[in-house]
Amino acid sequence: MTTVPTTTPASGAVPTAAAPGAVPAPNRGRLGQGELRRRVAAVLVDRPQNLFSPGEIAKDLGRSAGAVANALDTLTDRGQAERVSGRPRRYRATATTGDATKGGSAGTRAVRRTPPAAPAPAAPPSGTTAPATATGSASGKTASQYGRGPVVRPNGQTYHPRRLADLPDVAALRRLREASIAALLYGPPGTGKTSLVEAAFPDLITVAGDGDTAVADFIGEYTQAPGGGYEFVYGPLVTAMTEGRCLFIDDATLISPKVLAVVYPAMDGRRQITVKAHKGETITAAEGFYVIAGHNPGVHGAVLTEALASRFSAQIQVSTDYDLAATLNIDKRAVRVARNLARRQASGEIGWAPQLRELIAFQKMTKVLGAEAAVANLLGIAPEEDRDAVAEVISSVYGSAVAPLSLGRQI
Repeated sequence: MTTVPTTTPASGAVPTAAAPGAVPAPNRGRLGQGELRRRVAAVLVDRPQNLFSPGEIAKDLGRSAGAVANALDTLTDRGQAERVSGRPRRYRATATTGDATKGGSAGTRAVRRTPPAAPAPAAPPSGTTAPATATGSASGKTASQYGRGPVVRPNGQTYHPRRLADLPDVAALRRLREASIAALLYGPPGTGKTSLVEAAFPDLITVAGDGDTAVADFIGEYTQAPGGGYEFVYGPLVTAMTEGRCLFIDDATLISPKVLAVVYPAMDGRRQITVKAHKGETITAAEGFYVIAGHNPGVHGAVLTEALASRFSAQIQVSTDYDLAATLNIDKRAVRVARNLARRQASGEIGWAPQLRELIAFQKMTKVLGAEAAVANLLGIAPEEDRDAVAEVISSVYGSAVAPLSLGRQI
């Protein structure tokens, strides 16, 4: 394998000051929405022949390497940068990188390039029976059972619905299912995507995606039978199709596109798949079959392809509900820290902020080891490249310096 060397400008080289992509001078102050992406794009445009690591650009701009990596991944998702290697991660400019230096709509995401979801039907009148449930039966289903109040998940935990298109999110997802509109939930890990899907669809079958997920993990495979010989055991996709159940593909963008393509025929008008490994059998989806997926844009290796995005007409961003964190009696100071870091993350200043999962863990840690240990652990779980910024925020809120949770002297 040939490694392409990274070139650097000759010592004393003078950049073109008036060039549109000229690299801004380092500035360690807080940046506006999308400003870091524009600065990162300017670095790529200024030296299009170079291959850059996030750390190299971070050093140029005087910013956090984690925040720069996040900006590079966003530019890559939009086609405004190209990731040319994974270890180490290196990026270069594309023909459209210059567009990213001109500002515009900073909040636009690559996943929104697909057609918008069809409008949801009007909400049922108050006190009336709700539309059909996830499995197609509306018998005895009241408005409160349809997602207008707390919903109990299969594991017994309570889910508190949030608003989505003027409906409780649970009810909105069920309506999408009734209309056969596939949904993709995207957002950082720990924001409650899985909890929402489990609350909305009690008949759920889940495939946990990763780089090793294979076609057999969806379709099934031959396994040795107790009495000898082999028998074909159907996988979750076939089971969901034949039983009219909901299939949740968690971390779908970590799965190889070639593997994920096995689901596509079941999602389009055909609603059929061919099980080549089992006599070329054709499986037709029963009424109620539905596919929903989760995507973590910031996770290393997550790639949202056009083929995948085009299958999901509804694409819903899921962020942490910090108001819910407050109602769960989580230390208000910890919630304040999380909100502060979330604002910095949104502006591109850092690449990480605690989500609801981390705040719930903080609450549990407080009960077990005490508040001081929980605060120290909150700093310890932050990515190393963002730890200085996290420590600064924690110290400003709690009024004292903090260090990561660690062992002390022998007792």
